[in-house]
Amino acid sequence: MSKRPNFILFVTDQHRADHLGCYGNPIVRTPHIDSIAACGIRFERFYVSSPVCMANRATMLTGRMPSLHGVRHNGIPLVRDSTTFVDLLKSAGYRTALIGKSHLQNFGVDGDFRRRWQYDENSFLPPEHLRDADQRSLIGRNYENESLSRWENDETHHVQVPFYGFDHVDLCTYHGDEVGGDYARWLSRNAPNASQLRGRANALRDDRYSAPQAWRTRLSTDLYPSTYIARQAGAWLQKHAAEHPDEPFFLMCSFPDPHHPYTPPGAYWDMYDPDTIPLPPSFFNRTTTDLIQAIHHDTQSGRTNRTGHTPFSVNEREAREIIALTYGMITLIDDCIGGIKASVRDLNLHQDTVMAFTSDHGDWMGDHGIMLKGPLHYQGLIRVPFIFSDIPGRASASVDHELAGTIDIARTILKRANINPNNGMQGYSLTSRRPDARAIVIESEAAWYKFGKDKNFRIRTLIDQRFRISISDDDEIGEIYDLAEDPHENHNLWGSVDHSELKMELLNKLAREMVRLTDTAPLPTALA
Repeated sequence: MSKRPNFILFVTDQHRADHLGCYGNPIVRTPHIDSIAACGIRFERFYVSSPVCMANRATMLTGRMPSLHGVRHNGIPLVRDSTTFVDLLKSAGYRTALIGKSHLQNFGVDGDFRRRWQYDENSFLPPEHLRDADQRSLIGRNYENESLSRWENDETHHVQVPFYGFDHVDLCTYHGDEVGGDYARWLSRNAPNASQLRGRANALRDDRYSAPQAWRTRLSTDLYPSTYIARQAGAWLQKHAAEHPDEPFFLMCSFPDPHHPYTPPGAYWDMYDPDTIPLPPSFFNRTTTDLIQAIHHDTQSGRTNRTGHTPFSVNEREAREIIALTYGMITLIDDCIGGIKASVRDLNLHQDTVMAFTSDHGDWMGDHGIMLKGPLHYQGLIRVPFIFSDIPGRASASVDHELAGTIDIARTILKRANINPNNGMQGYSLTSRRPDARAIVIESEAAWYKFGKDKNFRIRTLIDQRFRISISDDDEIGEIYDLAEDPHENHNLWGSVDHSELKMELLNKLAREMVRLTDTAPLPTALA
Protein backbone atom coordinates (compact mmCIF):
# COMPACT_ATOMS: atom_id res chain seq x y z
CA MET A 1 0.00 0.00 0.00
CA SER A 2 1.37 3.44 -0.96
CA LYS A 3 2.02 6.08 1.69
CA ARG A 4 -1.16 7.86 2.71
CA PRO A 5 -1.27 11.55 1.79
CA ASN A 6 -0.97 14.39 4.25
CA PHE A 7 -3.40 17.30 4.01
CA ILE A 8 -3.09 21.01 4.68
CA LEU A 9 -6.34 22.97 4.42
CA PHE A 10 -5.94 26.75 4.38
CA VAL A 11 -9.08 28.67 5.38
CA THR A 12 -9.59 32.43 5.32
CA ASP A 13 -12.47 34.39 6.84
CA GLN A 14 -14.95 36.47 4.84
CA HIS A 15 -12.96 36.23 1.60
CA ARG A 16 -14.64 36.50 -1.81
CA ALA A 17 -13.52 34.30 -4.70
CA ASP A 18 -12.75 37.32 -6.90
CA HIS A 19 -10.28 38.68 -4.34
CA LEU A 20 -7.50 36.37 -5.55
CA GLY A 21 -5.19 36.69 -8.51
CA CYS A 22 -5.94 33.17 -9.73
CA TYR A 23 -9.65 34.05 -9.82
CA GLY A 24 -8.97 36.96 -12.14
CA ASN A 25 -8.33 39.88 -9.79
CA PRO A 26 -5.78 42.15 -11.51
CA ILE A 27 -4.80 44.13 -8.40
CA VAL A 28 -4.42 41.98 -5.28
CA ARG A 29 -1.13 40.08 -5.18
CA THR A 30 -1.49 36.43 -4.14
CA PRO A 31 1.38 34.54 -5.81
CA HIS A 32 1.59 31.72 -3.24
CA ILE A 33 -2.11 30.90 -3.31
CA ASP A 34 -1.99 31.24 -7.09
CA SER A 35 0.85 28.71 -7.14
CA ILE A 36 -1.41 26.16 -5.43
CA ALA A 37 -3.94 26.71 -8.20
CA ALA A 38 -1.19 26.48 -10.81
CA CYS A 39 -0.66 22.81 -9.96
CA GLY A 40 -4.19 21.92 -8.85
CA ILE A 41 -7.88 22.26 -9.60
CA ARG A 42 -9.46 25.69 -9.22
CA PHE A 43 -13.21 25.49 -8.77
CA GLU A 44 -14.80 28.43 -10.55
CA ARG A 45 -18.36 28.03 -9.22
CA PHE A 46 -17.93 27.07 -5.58
CA TYR A 47 -20.65 28.11 -3.12
CA VAL A 48 -21.21 28.15 0.62
CA SER A 49 -24.07 26.29 2.30
CA SER A 50 -24.68 29.33 4.51
CA PRO A 51 -23.10 32.79 4.22
CA VAL A 52 -22.18 33.18 7.92
CA CYS A 53 -19.18 31.89 9.85
CA MET A 54 -20.42 29.29 12.32
CA ALA A 55 -23.02 27.69 10.05
CA ASN A 56 -20.73 27.21 7.07
CA ARG A 57 -17.72 26.17 9.16
CA ALA A 58 -19.89 23.45 10.70
CA THR A 59 -20.86 22.35 7.18
CA MET A 60 -17.18 22.28 6.21
CA LEU A 61 -16.39 19.91 9.07
CA THR A 62 -19.48 17.68 8.92
CA GLY A 63 -20.40 17.69 5.22
CA ARG A 64 -24.00 18.41 6.21
CA MET A 65 -26.41 21.26 5.58
CA PRO A 66 -27.01 23.74 8.42
CA SER A 67 -30.60 22.54 8.82
CA LEU A 68 -29.16 19.09 9.61
CA HIS A 69 -26.12 19.81 11.78
CA GLY A 70 -28.19 22.43 13.65
CA VAL A 71 -25.91 25.49 13.37
CA ARG A 72 -28.47 27.57 11.47
CA HIS A 73 -26.69 30.85 12.17
CA ASN A 74 -24.04 32.36 14.45
CA GLY A 75 -24.70 31.83 18.14
CA ILE A 76 -25.48 28.09 17.96
CA PRO A 77 -22.46 25.88 18.70
CA LEU A 78 -21.90 22.64 16.82
CA VAL A 79 -23.00 19.71 19.02
CA ARG A 80 -19.88 18.12 20.50
CA ASP A 81 -20.86 14.60 19.47
CA SER A 82 -21.27 15.57 15.81
CA THR A 83 -19.19 13.35 13.52
CA THR A 84 -16.70 15.40 11.51
CA PHE A 85 -14.45 14.30 8.68
CA VAL A 86 -11.55 15.12 11.03
CA ASP A 87 -12.90 12.47 13.43
CA LEU A 88 -12.81 9.97 10.58
CA LEU A 89 -9.25 10.92 9.62
CA LYS A 90 -8.19 10.60 13.27
CA SER A 91 -9.85 7.18 13.55
CA ALA A 92 -7.85 6.04 10.52
CA GLY A 93 -4.53 7.00 12.12
CA TYR A 94 -4.08 10.61 11.06
CA ARG A 95 -2.51 13.19 13.36
CA THR A 96 -4.82 16.20 13.35
CA ALA A 97 -4.23 19.86 14.20
CA LEU A 98 -6.15 23.14 14.01
CA ILE A 99 -4.13 26.33 14.12
CA GLY A 100 -6.08 29.59 13.99
CA LYS A 101 -9.77 30.35 13.97
CA SER A 102 -12.32 27.63 14.68
CA HIS A 103 -15.65 29.37 15.42
CA LEU A 104 -17.47 26.10 15.86
CA GLN A 105 -18.50 27.40 19.29
CA ASN A 106 -19.70 30.78 20.54
CA PHE A 107 -17.39 33.63 21.45
CA GLY A 108 -19.90 34.35 24.22
CA VAL A 109 -21.20 37.63 22.80
CA ASP A 110 -24.83 38.10 23.88
CA GLY A 111 -27.52 40.75 24.01
CA ASP A 112 -31.17 41.69 24.06
CA PHE A 113 -31.73 40.88 20.38
CA ARG A 114 -31.10 37.16 20.80
CA ARG A 115 -34.17 35.04 20.04
CA ARG A 116 -35.42 33.30 23.20
CA TRP A 117 -38.03 30.69 24.00
CA GLN A 118 -41.51 32.18 24.20
CA TYR A 119 -43.95 30.82 26.75
CA ASP A 120 -47.40 31.47 28.16
CA GLU A 121 -47.16 32.82 31.71
CA ASN A 122 -50.57 31.32 32.52
CA SER A 123 -49.50 27.75 31.70
CA PHE A 124 -47.20 25.27 33.43
CA LEU A 125 -43.53 26.11 32.87
CA PRO A 126 -41.46 22.96 32.01
CA PRO A 127 -38.04 22.53 33.60
CA GLU A 128 -35.21 24.12 31.64
CA HIS A 129 -33.93 20.87 30.08
CA LEU A 130 -37.37 20.21 28.52
CA ARG A 131 -37.83 23.60 26.88
CA ASP A 132 -36.19 22.66 23.59
CA ALA A 133 -36.77 19.84 21.10
CA ASP A 134 -33.41 18.30 22.06
CA GLN A 135 -32.53 17.67 25.70
CA ARG A 136 -28.79 17.94 25.08
CA SER A 137 -27.43 21.10 26.67
CA LEU A 138 -25.29 23.40 24.53
CA ILE A 139 -23.93 25.31 27.53
CA GLY A 140 -21.23 24.44 30.05
CA ARG A 141 -17.48 23.79 29.85
CA ASN A 142 -17.76 21.65 26.69
CA TYR A 143 -19.12 24.69 24.86
CA GLU A 144 -16.90 27.39 26.37
CA ASN A 145 -13.70 26.50 24.53
CA GLU A 146 -13.87 29.71 22.45
CA SER A 147 -15.43 31.99 25.07
CA LEU A 148 -13.76 35.40 24.99
CA SER A 149 -14.39 36.04 28.69
CA ARG A 150 -13.04 32.63 29.75
CA TRP A 151 -9.82 33.21 27.82
CA GLU A 152 -9.44 36.73 29.24
CA ASN A 153 -10.30 35.97 32.88
CA ASP A 154 -8.87 32.47 33.44
CA GLU A 155 -5.20 32.02 32.60
CA THR A 156 -5.58 28.23 32.85
CA HIS A 157 -8.38 28.11 30.27
CA HIS A 158 -7.59 26.11 27.13
CA VAL A 159 -9.27 24.13 24.38
CA GLN A 160 -10.21 20.65 25.52
CA VAL A 161 -8.99 18.08 23.01
CA PRO A 162 -9.99 16.14 21.08
CA PHE A 163 -11.94 19.09 19.70
CA TYR A 164 -14.25 17.98 16.88
CA GLY A 165 -11.55 15.51 15.87
CA PHE A 166 -8.49 17.75 16.33
CA ASP A 167 -5.72 16.41 18.59
CA HIS A 168 -3.91 19.74 18.74
CA VAL A 169 -5.39 23.26 18.78
CA ASP A 170 -3.71 26.67 18.83
CA LEU A 171 -6.81 28.86 18.95
CA CYS A 172 -7.45 32.33 17.58
CA THR A 173 -10.69 34.03 18.56
CA TYR A 174 -12.20 37.16 17.03
CA HIS A 175 -10.64 39.27 14.24
CA GLY A 176 -8.19 41.91 13.04
CA ASP A 177 -5.61 43.03 15.60
CA GLU A 178 -8.00 42.14 18.46
CA VAL A 179 -7.58 38.35 18.22
CA GLY A 180 -7.63 36.43 21.50
CA GLY A 181 -7.18 32.83 22.63
CA ASP A 182 -3.77 31.17 22.46
CA TYR A 183 -2.57 34.00 20.23
CA ALA A 184 -3.20 36.64 22.93
CA ARG A 185 -1.18 34.64 25.46
CA TRP A 186 1.65 34.21 22.96
CA LEU A 187 1.54 37.95 22.23
CA SER A 188 1.74 38.88 25.91
CA ARG A 189 4.84 36.70 26.27
CA ASN A 190 6.52 38.25 23.24
CA ALA A 191 5.39 41.85 23.67
CA PRO A 192 5.14 43.02 27.31
CA ASN A 193 3.28 46.13 26.15
CA ALA A 194 0.77 44.13 24.10
CA SER A 195 -2.24 45.89 25.60
CA GLN A 196 -0.96 49.19 24.19
CA LEU A 197 -0.53 47.85 20.66
CA ARG A 198 -4.03 46.71 19.76
CA GLY A 199 -7.45 48.15 19.03
CA ARG A 200 -8.71 51.46 17.70
CA ALA A 201 -7.85 53.32 20.92
CA ASN A 202 -4.14 52.53 20.47
CA ALA A 203 -4.01 52.91 16.68
CA LEU A 204 -1.50 55.03 14.81
CA ARG A 205 -2.97 58.18 13.33
CA ASP A 206 -3.53 58.18 9.57
CA ASP A 207 -5.84 60.92 8.35
CA ARG A 208 -5.92 59.47 4.84
CA TYR A 209 -8.42 56.81 5.96
CA SER A 210 -11.90 57.41 7.30
CA ALA A 211 -13.73 54.13 6.55
CA PRO A 212 -15.67 52.41 9.35
CA GLN A 213 -13.69 49.78 11.29
CA ALA A 214 -10.38 50.78 9.69
CA TRP A 215 -7.41 51.64 11.89
CA ARG A 216 -3.65 51.46 11.56
CA THR A 217 -2.55 48.95 14.15
CA ARG A 218 0.59 49.41 16.22
CA LEU A 219 1.23 45.68 15.97
CA SER A 220 4.24 44.87 13.82
CA THR A 221 3.84 42.31 11.07
CA ASP A 222 5.89 39.83 13.12
CA LEU A 223 3.38 40.10 15.97
CA TYR A 224 0.19 40.07 13.88
CA PRO A 225 -2.22 37.06 14.15
CA SER A 226 -1.67 35.87 10.57
CA THR A 227 2.08 35.67 11.16
CA TYR A 228 1.48 33.83 14.44
CA ILE A 229 -0.58 31.20 12.62
CA ALA A 230 2.17 30.65 10.05
CA ARG A 231 4.79 30.40 12.80
CA GLN A 232 2.76 27.89 14.83
CA ALA A 233 1.97 25.84 11.73
CA GLY A 234 5.66 25.64 10.86
CA ALA A 235 6.53 24.58 14.41
CA TRP A 236 3.81 21.90 14.43
CA LEU A 237 4.98 20.52 11.08
CA GLN A 238 8.56 20.39 12.32
CA LYS A 239 7.54 18.59 15.50
CA HIS A 240 5.40 16.14 13.54
CA ALA A 241 8.20 15.37 11.09
CA ALA A 242 10.62 14.72 13.96
CA GLU A 243 8.35 12.67 16.20
CA HIS A 244 5.89 10.95 13.83
CA PRO A 245 7.57 10.73 10.43
CA ASP A 246 5.65 7.63 9.36
CA GLU A 247 2.19 8.87 10.32
CA PRO A 248 0.00 10.99 8.01
CA PHE A 249 -1.37 14.33 9.17
CA PHE A 250 -4.23 16.72 8.57
CA LEU A 251 -3.45 20.36 9.38
CA MET A 252 -6.07 23.11 9.16
CA CYS A 253 -4.57 26.62 9.07
CA SER A 254 -7.47 29.01 9.62
CA PHE A 255 -6.79 32.76 9.35
CA PRO A 256 -9.16 35.27 11.07
CA ASP A 257 -8.48 37.78 8.26
CA PRO A 258 -9.56 39.40 5.95
CA HIS A 259 -12.68 39.72 8.12
CA HIS A 260 -13.40 43.21 9.48
CA PRO A 261 -12.04 45.23 11.27
CA TYR A 262 -9.60 46.28 8.58
CA THR A 263 -6.20 46.38 10.32
CA PRO A 264 -3.39 45.14 8.06
CA PRO A 265 -0.05 45.75 9.83
CA GLY A 266 3.14 47.49 8.73
CA ALA A 267 3.75 47.71 5.01
CA TYR A 268 0.48 45.90 4.28
CA TRP A 269 -1.52 48.90 5.56
CA ASP A 270 -0.87 51.14 2.56
CA MET A 271 0.28 48.47 0.11
CA TYR A 272 -2.75 49.25 -2.07
CA ASP A 273 -3.80 52.79 -2.96
CA PRO A 274 -7.57 53.35 -2.51
CA ASP A 275 -7.52 55.77 -5.44
CA THR A 276 -6.65 52.89 -7.77
CA ILE A 277 -9.41 50.57 -6.54
CA PRO A 278 -12.42 50.27 -8.88
CA LEU A 279 -15.90 50.20 -7.39
CA PRO A 280 -17.98 47.03 -7.82
CA PRO A 281 -20.16 47.18 -10.98
CA SER A 282 -23.35 47.09 -8.87
CA PHE A 283 -22.21 49.76 -6.40
CA PHE A 284 -24.76 52.41 -7.40
CA ASN A 285 -27.71 50.00 -7.82
CA ARG A 286 -29.43 50.07 -4.44
CA THR A 287 -33.02 49.15 -5.27
CA THR A 288 -32.96 45.47 -6.26
CA THR A 289 -34.76 44.44 -3.04
CA ASP A 290 -36.39 46.05 -0.01
CA LEU A 291 -33.69 44.46 2.16
CA ILE A 292 -30.95 46.42 0.39
CA GLN A 293 -32.93 49.61 0.78
CA ALA A 294 -33.39 48.87 4.49
CA ILE A 295 -29.61 48.68 5.02
CA HIS A 296 -29.11 52.04 3.33
CA HIS A 297 -32.00 53.60 5.24
CA ASP A 298 -30.81 52.31 8.61
CA THR A 299 -27.27 53.52 7.95
CA GLN A 300 -28.25 56.98 6.73
CA SER A 301 -30.71 57.47 9.59
CA GLY A 302 -28.08 56.57 12.17
CA ARG A 303 -30.00 53.50 13.32
CA THR A 304 -27.10 51.23 12.34
CA ASN A 305 -23.86 51.38 14.29
CA ARG A 306 -21.12 50.89 11.71
CA THR A 307 -18.57 49.73 14.29
CA GLY A 308 -20.05 46.25 14.79
CA HIS A 309 -21.37 43.31 12.80
CA THR A 310 -24.57 44.89 11.45
CA PRO A 311 -24.52 45.34 7.65
CA PHE A 312 -23.95 48.98 6.67
CA SER A 313 -23.77 51.15 3.58
CA VAL A 314 -20.70 53.07 2.42
CA ASN A 315 -19.84 55.94 0.16
CA GLU A 316 -17.42 55.64 -2.75
CA ARG A 317 -14.31 56.63 -0.82
CA GLU A 318 -15.11 54.30 2.09
CA ALA A 319 -15.65 51.38 -0.27
CA ARG A 320 -12.31 51.95 -1.97
CA GLU A 321 -10.50 52.23 1.36
CA ILE A 322 -12.04 49.05 2.75
CA ILE A 323 -11.25 47.05 -0.39
CA ALA A 324 -7.66 48.35 -0.44
CA LEU A 325 -7.13 47.42 3.22
CA THR A 326 -8.75 44.03 2.65
CA TYR A 327 -6.29 43.42 -0.16
CA GLY A 328 -3.47 44.22 2.27
CA MET A 329 -4.73 41.60 4.73
CA ILE A 330 -5.06 39.06 1.90
CA THR A 331 -1.50 39.65 0.67
CA LEU A 332 -0.18 39.15 4.21
CA ILE A 333 -2.06 35.85 4.40
CA ASP A 334 -0.58 34.90 1.04
CA ASP A 335 2.94 35.61 2.31
CA CYS A 336 2.20 33.48 5.39
CA ILE A 337 1.02 30.63 3.20
CA GLY A 338 4.24 31.00 1.24
CA GLY A 339 6.17 30.51 4.47
CA ILE A 340 4.18 27.39 5.38
CA LYS A 341 4.74 25.97 1.89
CA ALA A 342 8.47 26.60 2.32
CA SER A 343 8.40 24.69 5.63
CA VAL A 344 6.68 21.76 3.96
CA ARG A 345 9.40 21.66 1.32
CA ASP A 346 12.26 22.13 3.82
CA LEU A 347 10.93 19.19 5.84
CA ASN A 348 10.68 17.11 2.66
CA LEU A 349 6.93 16.67 3.16
CA HIS A 350 5.89 18.14 -0.19
CA GLN A 351 5.99 14.81 -2.02
CA ASP A 352 3.20 13.47 0.20
CA THR A 353 1.11 16.56 1.02
CA VAL A 354 -2.17 17.60 -0.58
CA MET A 355 -2.94 21.31 -0.22
CA ALA A 356 -6.35 22.97 -0.40
CA PHE A 357 -7.56 26.54 0.02
CA THR A 358 -11.01 27.96 0.76
CA SER A 359 -12.93 30.56 2.79
CA ASP A 360 -15.92 30.26 5.11
CA HIS A 361 -17.92 32.86 3.12
CA GLY A 362 -17.49 36.09 1.20
CA ASP A 363 -18.48 39.72 1.78
CA TRP A 364 -20.67 42.14 -0.18
CA MET A 365 -17.60 44.40 -0.15
CA GLY A 366 -19.42 47.25 -1.88
CA ASP A 367 -21.87 45.23 -3.96
CA HIS A 368 -24.99 47.43 -4.13
CA GLY A 369 -23.19 49.89 -1.86
CA ILE A 370 -23.13 47.66 1.25
CA MET A 371 -20.62 45.83 3.45
CA LEU A 372 -20.42 42.62 5.49
CA LYS A 373 -22.90 39.73 5.21
CA GLY A 374 -26.46 38.51 5.73
CA PRO A 375 -29.37 36.79 3.95
CA LEU A 376 -28.86 38.65 0.66
CA HIS A 377 -27.23 35.97 -1.43
CA TYR A 378 -25.28 38.09 -3.91
CA GLN A 379 -22.37 36.36 -5.62
CA GLY A 380 -19.69 38.24 -3.67
CA LEU A 381 -21.04 36.78 -0.45
CA ILE A 382 -21.89 33.20 -1.42
CA ARG A 383 -19.20 32.39 -4.01
CA VAL A 384 -15.85 31.55 -2.41
CA PRO A 385 -12.57 30.09 -3.60
CA PHE A 386 -11.75 26.41 -3.46
CA ILE A 387 -8.45 25.08 -4.76
CA PHE A 388 -7.36 21.45 -4.45
CA SER A 389 -3.77 20.52 -5.32
CA ASP A 390 -2.72 16.89 -5.12
CA ILE A 391 0.78 15.57 -4.51
CA PRO A 392 3.42 15.83 -7.25
CA GLY A 393 2.83 13.21 -9.90
CA ARG A 394 -0.94 13.36 -9.34
CA ALA A 395 -1.37 17.12 -9.46
CA SER A 396 -2.36 18.89 -12.66
CA ALA A 397 -3.60 22.40 -13.33
CA SER A 398 -7.21 22.69 -14.41
CA VAL A 399 -10.34 24.77 -13.89
CA ASP A 400 -13.59 23.10 -12.89
CA HIS A 401 -16.66 25.03 -14.07
CA GLU A 402 -19.29 22.71 -12.58
CA LEU A 403 -21.25 23.64 -9.47
CA ALA A 404 -19.63 22.68 -6.17
CA GLY A 405 -19.64 23.89 -2.60
CA THR A 406 -18.45 23.79 0.99
CA ILE A 407 -20.66 20.76 1.56
CA ASP A 408 -18.31 18.78 -0.74
CA ILE A 409 -15.04 19.42 1.13
CA ALA A 410 -15.45 16.58 3.66
CA ARG A 411 -16.13 13.89 1.07
CA THR A 412 -13.36 15.21 -1.20
CA ILE A 413 -10.70 14.86 1.50
CA LEU A 414 -12.00 11.50 2.72
CA LYS A 415 -12.09 10.12 -0.82
CA ARG A 416 -8.45 11.12 -1.37
CA ALA A 417 -7.53 9.52 1.98
CA ASN A 418 -9.41 6.34 0.97
CA ILE A 419 -11.73 6.58 3.99
CA ASN A 420 -15.46 5.91 3.89
CA PRO A 421 -17.78 8.80 4.83
CA ASN A 422 -20.24 8.36 7.68
CA ASN A 423 -23.97 7.91 7.17
CA GLY A 424 -25.60 11.32 6.88
CA MET A 425 -22.64 13.04 5.23
CA GLN A 426 -23.86 14.92 2.17
CA GLY A 427 -22.12 16.43 -0.83
CA TYR A 428 -19.86 14.76 -3.38
CA SER A 429 -16.18 14.10 -3.83
CA LEU A 430 -14.97 16.80 -6.18
CA THR A 431 -12.34 14.51 -7.64
CA SER A 432 -15.10 12.14 -8.83
CA ARG A 433 -17.93 12.64 -11.29
CA ARG A 434 -20.83 14.69 -9.98
CA PRO A 435 -24.44 14.52 -11.16
CA ASP A 436 -25.17 16.29 -14.41
CA ALA A 437 -27.06 19.59 -14.03
CA ARG A 438 -26.35 19.69 -10.30
CA ALA A 439 -27.82 22.56 -8.26
CA ILE A 440 -26.61 24.10 -4.99
CA VAL A 441 -28.87 25.05 -2.06
CA ILE A 442 -27.95 27.81 0.40
CA GLU A 443 -29.69 28.37 3.74
CA SER A 444 -29.95 31.60 5.75
CA GLU A 445 -31.78 32.89 8.76
CA ALA A 446 -31.85 36.54 9.82
CA ALA A 447 -30.84 35.98 13.41
CA TRP A 448 -31.08 39.44 14.94
CA TYR A 449 -30.79 42.29 12.41
CA LYS A 450 -34.15 42.15 10.64
CA PHE A 451 -33.48 44.34 7.55
CA GLY A 452 -36.48 46.55 8.20
CA LYS A 453 -38.80 43.61 8.91
CA ASP A 454 -40.83 43.22 12.09
CA LYS A 455 -39.69 39.63 12.66
CA ASN A 456 -36.93 37.16 11.82
CA PHE A 457 -37.14 35.50 8.43
CA ARG A 458 -35.50 32.62 6.58
CA ILE A 459 -34.10 32.39 3.06
CA ARG A 460 -33.50 29.41 0.80
CA THR A 461 -31.52 29.90 -2.40
CA LEU A 462 -30.94 27.64 -5.37
CA ILE A 463 -28.07 28.12 -7.80
CA ASP A 464 -28.27 26.17 -11.04
CA GLN A 465 -26.27 26.35 -14.25
CA ARG A 466 -27.65 29.78 -15.10
CA PHE A 467 -29.99 31.23 -12.49
CA ARG A 468 -30.19 32.18 -8.84
CA ILE A 469 -33.56 32.04 -7.09
CA SER A 470 -34.12 33.00 -3.43
CA ILE A 471 -37.36 32.52 -1.50
CA SER A 472 -38.41 33.21 2.08
CA ASP A 473 -41.05 32.49 4.64
CA ASP A 474 -41.73 36.23 4.28
CA ASP A 475 -44.03 36.58 1.26
CA GLU A 476 -42.52 39.97 0.37
CA ILE A 477 -39.02 38.54 -0.17
CA GLY A 478 -38.12 36.94 -3.48
CA GLU A 479 -35.31 37.17 -6.03
CA ILE A 480 -34.44 35.71 -9.43
CA TYR A 481 -31.33 36.64 -11.41
CA ASP A 482 -30.10 35.45 -14.79
CA LEU A 483 -26.42 35.05 -13.96
CA ALA A 484 -25.48 34.64 -17.62
CA GLU A 485 -27.05 37.91 -18.73
CA ASP A 486 -26.83 39.75 -15.39
CA PRO A 487 -23.73 38.48 -13.51
CA HIS A 488 -23.77 41.41 -11.09
CA GLU A 489 -27.41 40.78 -10.12
CA ASN A 490 -28.79 44.20 -10.94
CA HIS A 491 -32.13 43.11 -12.37
CA ASN A 492 -34.44 41.16 -10.07
CA LEU A 493 -36.84 39.11 -12.22
CA TRP A 494 -39.02 37.88 -9.35
CA GLY A 495 -41.97 40.14 -10.16
CA SER A 496 -41.65 39.92 -13.94
CA VAL A 497 -44.75 38.51 -15.65
CA ASP A 498 -42.57 37.49 -18.58
CA HIS A 499 -40.57 35.22 -16.26
CA SER A 500 -43.44 33.58 -14.37
CA GLU A 501 -42.90 30.22 -16.06
CA LEU A 502 -39.19 30.37 -15.23
CA LYS A 503 -40.08 31.14 -11.61
CA MET A 504 -42.23 28.00 -11.36
CA GLU A 505 -39.49 25.85 -12.90
CA LEU A 506 -36.90 27.16 -10.47
CA LEU A 507 -39.21 26.81 -7.46
CA ASN A 508 -39.89 23.21 -8.47
CA LYS A 509 -36.17 22.55 -8.76
CA LEU A 510 -35.51 24.14 -5.36
CA ALA A 511 -38.25 22.03 -3.74
CA ARG A 512 -36.77 18.83 -5.18
CA GLU A 513 -33.28 19.74 -4.02
CA MET A 514 -34.54 20.47 -0.51
CA VAL A 515 -36.24 17.06 -0.42
CA ARG A 516 -33.02 15.42 -1.61
CA LEU A 517 -31.09 17.16 1.17
CA THR A 518 -33.27 15.81 4.01
CA ASP A 519 -31.48 13.65 6.55
CA THR A 520 -30.57 9.96 6.24
CA ALA A 521 -29.34 9.80 9.85
CA PRO A 522 -29.86 8.05 12.13
CA LEU A 523 -29.87 4.64 10.54
CA PRO A 524 -32.79 2.37 11.47
CA THR A 525 -32.11 -0.28 14.09
CA ALA A 526 -34.80 -2.66 12.82
CA LEU A 527 -37.46 -3.01 10.13
CA ALA A 528 -40.13 -1.91 12.56
